[in-house]
Amino acid sequence: MKNPFRLKRDPNSNIPNEIYGVRPYILAFSAAWASAMYGYDSAFIGGTMALPSFKSAYGLDDVTKSQLTNLSSNIVSTFQSGAFFGAIIGFFTAERWGRKAVIMGSGCVFTVGAGIMLHGTLGMLYGGRALTGLAIGASSTMIPIYIAECSPALIRGRLVGIFEIMLQIALVFGFFINYGVEKNISPTSDRQWHIPVAAQFIPAGLLLISMPFIIESPRWLVSKNRLSQATKALCWVRNLPADHEYIRTEMEEIQASITHELEATGGRRSFTQIFKEIRAPGIRNRVVISVLLMLLQNLTGINAINYYSPTILRSIGYTDTSVGLLATGIYGLVKMLTTVVFMVWFVDRSGRRPALLIGAAGAMVAMFYLAGYSSISGSFDGNTPPRDSGSQAALAMIYIYAIFYGFSWNGIPWIFASEVLPNRVRTLGMMCAVCMQWLAQFLVVYSLPHMIAGITYGTFIFFGSCTVVAFFFAFFFVPETKGVALEDMDIMFGNGAPIWARAARKRYDEAHEAGINTITIQEVAKGGILASEKV
Repeated sequence: MKNPFRLKRDPNSNIPNEIYGVRPYILAFSAAWASAMYGYDSAFIGGTMALPSFKSAYGLDDVTKSQLTNLSSNIVSTFQSGAFFGAIIGFFTAERWGRKAVIMGSGCVFTVGAGIMLHGTLGMLYGGRALTGLAIGASSTMIPIYIAECSPALIRGRLVGIFEIMLQIALVFGFFINYGVEKNISPTSDRQWHIPVAAQFIPAGLLLISMPFIIESPRWLVSKNRLSQATKALCWVRNLPADHEYIRTEMEEIQASITHELEATGGRRSFTQIFKEIRAPGIRNRVVISVLLMLLQNLTGINAINYYSPTILRSIGYTDTSVGLLATGIYGLVKMLTTVVFMVWFVDRSGRRPALLIGAAGAMVAMFYLAGYSSISGSFDGNTPPRDSGSQAALAMIYIYAIFYGFSWNGIPWIFASEVLPNRVRTLGMMCAVCMQWLAQFLVVYSLPHMIAGITYGTFIFFGSCTVVAFFFAFFFVPETKGVALEDMDIMFGNGAPIWARAARKRYDEAHEAGINTITIQEVAKGGILASEKV
């Protein structure tokens, strides 16, 4: 029987089959428990705040609509605020102590934050949300980098995609746990809201159990001149002995790339030098594209639905709490299944760029339909739309949006940002991208209740218009990166490379066909330097 997971390989390649075994997947899934923390926290808070027991415990039954809007914005957005600063802390920590230390440390901080949230007072809720956000900000910066640095190029997209797969699975659990407690636990019992809050301990615990047994990034170890440890780590994840030709070749490529980077900076790796390097030609363009992808990912409206799905569903006629939570759970399930299918079977076959374009087109149509339906039905003006074919089509559009977003803008910005940056500035560049991710999330989730109250159906028009911008940005400026080794991204994006997407990929393909890679370029450069010195 043909293996459905097998990818097409270059028939002339001498890459051994062992490197595509189970170990890279074990590594990716172990680290991705931290992204499950992220996914669950993204999903559960909106539904939990809608539970009667939560409203009673926090005195939300007697507040005005304006006060409730402000409280909702503050509770949800505190998480994003913490995550923004967590991404910055993650960068400084990872440069000094490594990728693995950041991921494990985030699990510890997240556990403390989740415990604080169970106290039952508003101040402790804010504090717990800030701590869990701090942990997620740091881990979300490191997980894609860590997995990308340990992955074979052919399946790198799939492995980094496990970050998004685990996030989406946890997101579905967050939706359905709220639905389950609302249906089966008394609204007068604090257990109704304690259970979804306490469920945060599960992914954090699994992360702390699994990660101690997993390797550190070989590329980070090489950058710290810990070559024997790097070789040992690479041998484990590639499932090959240290004297194997493939291990020797990959270590040489990693060392050559890092040596070249150190030579370009005079041998300095201080934080000041790293910040200086990120502004250099051939690097800043990659950072700008990664940052803008993260911004546009949020401006397509995904977090509006993730965090405020009950509110969105009420606007199209689904006013009952349990029905809204069920519809929200189905939305999460659709998005999860789409993400899993794409990340496992298509991201390394069809690539990143076509998915971004198709996904933006489909999400745009869904958003504009929701705007038109909300305008015609007057649902934002206090009217309750009937459960007719129009409201059912609107609900279907939310699911269609989930499908198109799920295989495109959901995970590809994370993959792109983790793979295109040079080793010497990878953590800083990823920090910039992730900070934009959390800043954009903060702006969306904080402003959405006010947007719904102020511009009503114009909220959907706004997100739809931003999706149009996302489509053209991807078309003109985001080249295809599938199958490109991390050390060869300089050929596509380095100093002197074209800014247009198609031309950049063409430059790499021509170099690859000619047998040119990072090592050959550096050998030519060194030869030129030696020749000039002799003259």
